[in-house]
Amino acid sequence: MPMEADLPNDVEALRALVLEQARELDALKVFQAEVERLKAIIEALQRHRFGRRSEQLDPDQFELALEEVETALAQAQHAVDKASRASADRPRKANRGSLPPHLERIEQVVDVEDKACPCCGGALHQIGEDVAERLDVVPTTFRVLVTRRPRYGCRSCEGAIVQAPAPARIVEGGIPTEALIAQVLVAKYADHLPLYRQAQIYARQGIQLDRSTLADWVGRAAWYLRPLRDQILERLRRSERLFADETTAPVLDPGRGRTKTGQLWAYARDDRPWGSEDPPMVAYVYAADRKGERAEAHLGDFAGILQVDGFGGYAALARRRQQVSLAFCWAHVRRKFYELAESSPVAAEVLRRIAMLYAIEDEVRGSSAKQRRAVRAERARVIVDDLHIYLAARLRQVSAKSKLADAIRYALTRWAGLTLFLDDGRVELDSNTVERSVRPLALNRKNALFAGSDEGGDNWAVIATVIENCKISGINPHAWLTETLTKLAHGHPANKVGELMPWTAVA
Repeated sequence: MPMEADLPNDVEALRALVLEQARELDALKVFQAEVERLKAIIEALQRHRFGRRSEQLDPDQFELALEEVETALAQAQHAVDKASRASADRPRKANRGSLPPHLERIEQVVDVEDKACPCCGGALHQIGEDVAERLDVVPTTFRVLVTRRPRYGCRSCEGAIVQAPAPARIVEGGIPTEALIAQVLVAKYADHLPLYRQAQIYARQGIQLDRSTLADWVGRAAWYLRPLRDQILERLRRSERLFADETTAPVLDPGRGRTKTGQLWAYARDDRPWGSEDPPMVAYVYAADRKGERAEAHLGDFAGILQVDGFGGYAALARRRQQVSLAFCWAHVRRKFYELAESSPVAAEVLRRIAMLYAIEDEVRGSSAKQRRAVRAERARVIVDDLHIYLAARLRQVSAKSKLADAIRYALTRWAGLTLFLDDGRVELDSNTVERSVRPLALNRKNALFAGSDEGGDNWAVIATVIENCKISGINPHAWLTETLTKLAHGHPANKVGELMPWTAVA
């Protein structure tokens, strides 16, 4: 807004100024309306994300839609700031991110050209400075490591030639360093970039690498890493409580010219919710089918509590092996009723009671197993017992062929496993721990479409195992893979692979 002293005396100039400000005000109203519209879309997307399963967007589609709307919102907000000429008068309400101290700092000084006082001509002296930090990036840079090994001969006898042995490599005679192989693995299995796309990225830098060459590197790395996956699985077998889940893994079936449906089985342990200091871990195993005996073969002599969803293969396992007790998942029960809650007061009531159980769990998370069991016995047991009576009574009142009856039967037929958490403070209310470990597999499956063979499915399981353990241990998978592959190439003893586990790198 111009000051009174800045206003022109000419009537036409004043009229032009008023018209200009009116146009700016109209533009500002348009931009503000666009900002409000985009904010409403974001709120609707957020509600959509957590709506009924049948109405939910695919998680990837949701994230893509959300980031595009947020981009448009930033553009509209910038237009508002420019139109209102107030962007410099107030700080931006945005998450600028944090700049960690370990990043290299490249300083540049923006100084005045003339250090003579503009008033009197005297010499200026520094009385302070403004410092601003911005995040910069150097695009992926390739370099060539040249290894020279001089050879030496004896002038006296000329009978001996001495030369240092060549350093061991994952790919003998090949061009990649272990750091480059680690980059390929992380890009494929953590960032979900198929190998052919990686080859295209390298080509932009003038590096011509066939997809088949990258695949060869991945296969060799998987061979070295397989003992680590097997060691993790063996440690899980010795646990007293595990989570288990499985997800499809389409695999090319050349004989039929199409894909067949393999399975990636996930076995996880995370005892942090009840205060255990044992490291969380997960292992994936590929199998050609979903038969119940697959889990039995994977678990070996495991004896303890297996927390799972409602898949019948686990129930068959528990019947064959008395040392295995099943704890079922309340999230899966809740999901059955959530789909009916809008039209069924009974389903809505069941959801209300299950929510009470989750509220109690939120309070005791992080407490010892003994404390969790005591609180559950005091507050959760009565809720569970009343819910059982309520479900049994309603099952007699509804049509046996209705979806509500199916949901009630799903819960009642698994009641012993659903109530196991009341008697053991180590048991969780649901199997979300292992379901979170399965999600990265689904993302990779969507981007890669299918594995090329059963062997490729097993390589997928091996590499996904070590990368996911890096992630849940909070360490950089690229740094860990580079160091680990280097040690394995140099002949790290097979009986000491336990020293290489990702969680051992956590201080």
